[in-house]
Amino acid sequence: MGYLYIFGTIFFTVYGQMVLKWRINAIGQLPSGSLEKVLFLFKTVFDPFIFSGLAAAFIASLFWMAAMTKFSLSYAYPFTSLSFVLVVVLSILFFHEAITVYKVVGLLLVIIGVIVISQSA
Repeated sequence: MGYLYIFGTIFFTVYGQMVLKWRINAIGQLPSGSLEKVLFLFKTVFDPFIFSGLAAAFIASLFWMAAMTKFSLSYAYPFTSLSFVLVVVLSILFFHEAITVYKVVGLLLVIIGVIVISQSA
């Protein structure tokens, strides 16, 4: 059950990041004026999808608290780096971000690192 909690943390973290980027792309740039920035952010928070992304971050925190009851922090935390892998892959697929050799090598290093850490249990 503990790994399900880690998976939930990763899933809701990735969902939140992807939906925030999707909606921000649609909403537009942050204005330059101070008052305009505050109004923009206040308005943006109430976009239903943005709100769901923020709620996903909260839900991810709940899953993380549950995971902490099952694993040591030094064991569980590296698994959260898999969210970086998923965000990069999904960003390439959905937002057509560039694939570079550095991204591929970095992702492979993260995956190898998680595999090595997971052997310590």
